[in-house]
Amino acid sequence: MLIVACIKQVPDTTQVKIDPDTGTLIREGVPSIVNPFDAHALEEALRLKAKYGFKVVALSMGPPGAEMTLRKALAVGADDVVLLSDRAFGGADTLATSMVLTSAIRMLAEEDELAMVICGKQTIDGDTAQVGPGIATRLKCAQLTSVDRIEDIDLEHKRIRVRCKFEDRYEVLDSTLPAMIAVLREINRPRYPTVPMRLMANDACINIWDNSVLKLSEDVIGLKGSATSVRRIFSPDRPPGQILGGESVTDPEEAARMLLEKLVSRNVISTQ
Repeated sequence: MLIVACIKQVPDTTQVKIDPDTGTLIREGVPSIVNPFDAHALEEALRLKAKYGFKVVALSMGPPGAEMTLRKALAVGADDVVLLSDRAFGGADTLATSMVLTSAIRMLAEEDELAMVICGKQTIDGDTAQVGPGIATRLKCAQLTSVDRIEDIDLEHKRIRVRCKFEDRYEVLDSTLPAMIAVLREINRPRYPTVPMRLMANDACINIWDNSVLKLSEDVIGLKGSATSVRRIFSPDRPPGQILGGESVTDPEEAARMLLEKLVSRNVISTQ
């Protein structure tokens, strides 16, 4: 059975720049990294592969330079990788992106029975957390989000049990397979590739699919297929932090008391 791990190459957010005219990210000359949430998604897929014998395919949509992200996936143990790259895919919002990814997942599932799609909770360049659920909706499968633990998988009955973490509680959910699972960072710690695996990945052939492979109408992909557009983009105004007491406070207990008074006065915490 197949696990598709959706991963994305994102710009290093400490150096991100925005095109003021189009409202899109300027990626040229900006260092790229693997989306941190997606690194945990791939790691979880690899752990399930080791435990249950799944085949793991890493899937990404992006420019040709995103090959490096997929080579990293091969280096840590993915069985195969596919890069969806075509100018027609450019400028896509989450709706159009999920359309392209879903089409590729369906093609991959023609060769191996799909067990699950694993995504990171969100990407750090968009923070929408919409692509994973968009894939699940198009695949008409269960969607399990904010997952911090996969507790059990019953392959015979095609069931999965996961734990979802929320601000004030945990929920344990039981669902059918196939399913889309969006994971949190707490679910695992990604592994580092070995030197032999790095060398293998550097020489590997990357499968690149453009729209001539997917055969999607240009009305549902890229800018044309995007239901949303960016009207305005700006950096949020954040009030400067405050140093309590400045250099005059050298006693840690006094500093703690001042902090407590501030928090109580603003109803952040209660002393009762």
